Amino acid sequence: MFQQSRMPEHMSQDRLSKTATLDAVKAGPTLTHVAIIMDGNGRWAGQRDLPRWEGHRAGMVAVREVIEGAASAGIAHLTLYAFSEENWSRSPVEVAALMTLLEEYVKKEREKLADRGIRVTVFGDIDRLPAGARGAIDQLENTTAEGEGLQVHLAISYGSKSEIVAAARTLAKKCQAGELAPEDITQELFAGELLTGDWPDPDLLIRTSGEQRISNFLLWQLAYAEIFVTDTLWPDFTREHLFGALLDYRNRDRRFGLVDA
Repeated sequence: MFQQSRMPEHMSQDRLSKTATLDAVKAGPTLTHVAIIMDGNGRWAGQRDLPRWEGHRAGMVAVREVIEGAASAGIAHLTLYAFSEENWSRSPVEVAALMTLLEEYVKKEREKLADRGIRVTVFGDIDRLPAGARGAIDQLENTTAEGEGLQVHLAISYGSKSEIVAAARTLAKKCQAGELAPEDITQELFAGELLTGDWPDPDLLIRTSGEQRISNFLLWQLAYAEIFVTDTLWPDFTREHLFGALLDYRNRDRRFGLVDA
């Protein structure tokens, strides 16, 4: 079970302005890669007697907040868990609403992201998405392709176990074809076959809504990531919450299985 992190009193969000919090984050070493499990949209809507899709719509605002916050903090990679492989089992009405919101998000945000130099890539089993959603993803990736600033990776129709099995199959076929010897398979070679093979592993995983599980997200890549859990529901998550998690991360002692001398 994860140990839930709390922001120290001297860093509490009601006592720091956005500028002061950002200044504190930028005063220390910059993280390379932050991953976020965006959880709590349904509960946020339920607390307000709204349909679940309204929670997902509200969550789009948090996506914008966090992307802008990550860019201003100098983070190089931001990975957001937008739609899991398991989410396909939800009601057809909710899934259809999510696909429509994806199209809406792309139409509204793609030019703004490109103007800020932010590049967006999408990974997962994209072939399962309806044509409209796939077209929106193509537009998003093409419009932001020249971005040299923050790299945003959206996990859509993604499941880590399926990703790992697919990588194993690829290497097995190469061995079967005589292109690779089993004893030559290394961790680095295996990681290169994953959908995230071109990016560094996350330094920090943030999960909203208080749930303390990884939910089939980046199982290989999160092996040594620090984990920050907050009770805040995703639609209420702001850049100040992000900055608080970054400040908490800087207080961690990362030993990667080693011990101090």
